[in-house]
Formats: sequence, structure tokens, C-alpha cells
Amino acid sequence: MERRRLLARFRISDAALRVGGVGSVGTRCTIYLIEGDAENDAIILQHKEAGPSALQAYLPEMEFTSQAQRVVVAQRLMQAASDIFLGWNRGLTSGTDYYWRQLKDKKGSFDTRKLDEDGMAAYLGVCSVCLARAHARSGDAAAISGYLGSGTVFDKAIGDFAIAYADHTELDYQLLVDVVNSGQVVAQTGI
Repeated sequence: MERRRLLARFRISDAALRVGGVGSVGTRCTIYLIEGDAENDAIILQHKEAGPSALQAYLPEMEFTSQAQRVVVAQRLMQAASDIFLGWNRGLTSGTDYYWRQLKDKKGSFDTRKLDEDGMAAYLGVCSVCLARAHARSGDAAAISGYLGSGTVFDKAIGDFAIAYADHTELDYQLLVDVVNSGQVVAQTGI
């Protein structure tokens, strides 16, 4: 209700289609510039298509009214403070599910290639805690704790998996380099 009142003060002044990344290729995504009556009173919103989860076939029947609602509820569960414009709708003519959010890229980062071993360990530790905290918010903490137990078996299994996955990624990359070098695949760099 309060968001509707706030947004009622704005009008769409421009829009652009956005091409998504790896997981969003082929989905509809529009960026909207909405402006209010005051000078420098603008918000940039993203309107993004929400398709079925890749895990849907392995999960119980969906309890949500739409794929977009599923995305929004998951984001709200995992984020300590969600975007106030995070919401969903269904296209009136297409029936396509969409979710809305602010488009803001205020993420801080730095060049990890310049980190020494201790710096990289600290960076990975912070990332791990943030990711674990986000996922812990969405599950039953007591059930997860009981399942994992107090030993290090799960920790070791995850560590082993991560190393094996990294090794496999390096092999895949080397295969790509080999086929590019042989001329079987044309690659363009510096894009």
C-alpha cells in the first residue's frame, strides 16, 4: 500500500531492454527510468521475467501463485534488508511472470588478483559467512544443525567438492583454450 502511494508520484519517462547474463539469457528484462515532479527525483527499476526453477521437477508442488512470487519470497527470506520496491506481477496479455526491483549496482569490490594469501583468505571468509548467513535465513536452523552434526564431515565434503569443482573448471578452460588454439572454435577476446 505504501509503495503504491509512493510510486503513484512517479511516471515512466524512459525504458530500455536489457540483455541478461548467463542465467538470464533469453528472458525478458526491461529497465525503467521513472521520474517524480521534483528535480533529480528519479528511480531506476528493473522488470525481469521469472521462469520456473531449474530444481522444480525435484521439489514439491509450488506453493506460490507465480514464479515471480517464488523469486521475491526467496530474496526476502535470504536478504537481511530487501529492496523496498521488490515485488511481482503477471503480464496482462502474455501471462508472463515478472518481478520488480531497483536497479542499482552499488556493490563494492576490488581486484582480487592483488590480494596476498592472507588477504584472499580473509575475503573468502567474509564471502562464505555472508552466503551461509543468507541461506541459513531460509531454512530450519535446528533441522540443518541436526543434520550436519557437530563434526567436520560435512565441512570436509564441501571442501573436497569445491576443490574437485575448481579442478574440473580448470580442465574445461584448458579444453576451450585447446580448441581455440587449434582453430576449431573462433573466440573473440577483449569484449
